[in-house]
Amino acid sequence: MDVTVQENAAAHRYEAVDETGAVAGFVEFVDHRGTRLLFHTEVDDAYEGQGVGGALARQVLDQALAAGLDVRVTCPFLTSWIGRHPEYADKVTLG
Repeated sequence: MDVTVQENAAAHRYEAVDETGAVAGFVEFVDHRGTRLLFHTEVDDAYEGQGVGGALARQVLDQALAAGLDVRVTCPFLTSWIGRHPEYADKVTLG
């Protein structure tokens, strides 16, 4: 499934939006002393198993890193995803 991931700064989250504009999933974050902490990921049940979580993970990490932010991940889903995508392991802090 194709989704667009965009930062919703007012809600402190990144949102995966489908072609109709519906929010398929999100990653919540908080900024603290120059670090973006990614602490919770959720995908709507209607979108489970369609690659939304993976698209969110990759695009959220890419956007935060491209913005020059230090990234710390405590979200279990994102931690597991990074474990399967080692190209991100040296770019973020886990735990």
